[in-house]
Amino acid sequence: MLDELDRALIHALHIDGRASFTQLAAVLEVSPQTVSRRYERLREQAALRVVGLPDPQLTGHEQWLLRLTAEPETALDLAHALVRRADTSWVYLTGGGTEIVAVLETPLGMAHGHSLLLHELPPSVGLTAVSAHHLLHTYLGWRTPWRMSANALTARQQRMLVGARPPERHDQVQLSPADHALLDALRRDGRAGVAELAVDTGWSPATVSRRLDHLRACGTVFFDIEIDPALLGGSVRALLWMAAAPAHLDEVATALAGHDELAFVAHTTGPTNLVAHALCPDTAALYQYLTHGLGAVKAIRTLETAPVLRTLKAVGPIRPPGPPGRRG
Repeated sequence: MLDELDRALIHALHIDGRASFTQLAAVLEVSPQTVSRRYERLREQAALRVVGLPDPQLTGHEQWLLRLTAEPETALDLAHALVRRADTSWVYLTGGGTEIVAVLETPLGMAHGHSLLLHELPPSVGLTAVSAHHLLHTYLGWRTPWRMSANALTARQQRMLVGARPPERHDQVQLSPADHALLDALRRDGRAGVAELAVDTGWSPATVSRRLDHLRACGTVFFDIEIDPALLGGSVRALLWMAAAPAHLDEVATALAGHDELAFVAHTTGPTNLVAHALCPDTAALYQYLTHGLGAVKAIRTLETAPVLRTLKAVGPIRPPGPPGRRG
């Protein structure tokens, strides 16, 4: 079980995933050694990981949400094939265990970029249905964490962390091969030390530090948290596929982004134009949310609920062998 200090540390890492243990200790009013021990315990027991992510819009990419259905005996093989790809994230096994949902990132403007993935899949996966939904606008998620994982710090504590960083802009940046190597390393471990990042990029530690500060200030890279949502009250998970009239879509999505039960809300193309990820303590709570929370949003015309059975891949790549880097 998580206690108040665990939750406060998780919230702090949402705000600044690369804050040192000394900085975190000052915010949480404990010793750096206590923060270090709690961080290691959360890594081992709660699957905690800090990951550095490039902003797709600022790095010339776009995202697709894929729904793929396979024969029962091959669905898991298909899911694992998607997990191994570097351009996928959030690979879920949903429904009755024959549907896989994944996010695919492709270079901006690539026509039918999702079709490249299908051509590169093994022929033995037994695909029976495919639909692709272009993610047009995200209302909740990516840069904005699930409210129940970032609700432990006071306003003063949050200002202490935010105030330690320069204001973030959102500028397009031309990335070099070394920048891409830096981003790849941060995807694996967002708290990797500058010495380790220097090895990955071929830069000096001082150059790594300056370049990372610049990419963060421009908004090109941001940091997110991976953790078992069940520990935060998200034991029952479901993807919600909804349709709203275009005239009401922005109003509906903005309202949904304020619901505590949702960790992700986005506008997509396709027969349903809204998708959300619901996290609830149990099936009774999910029922209450679907009937009363969503039921109160009258402009939602249709709703499909797909229970998430397994998360095979989150936002970062598969963990490499060996201990991850640390920032003291």
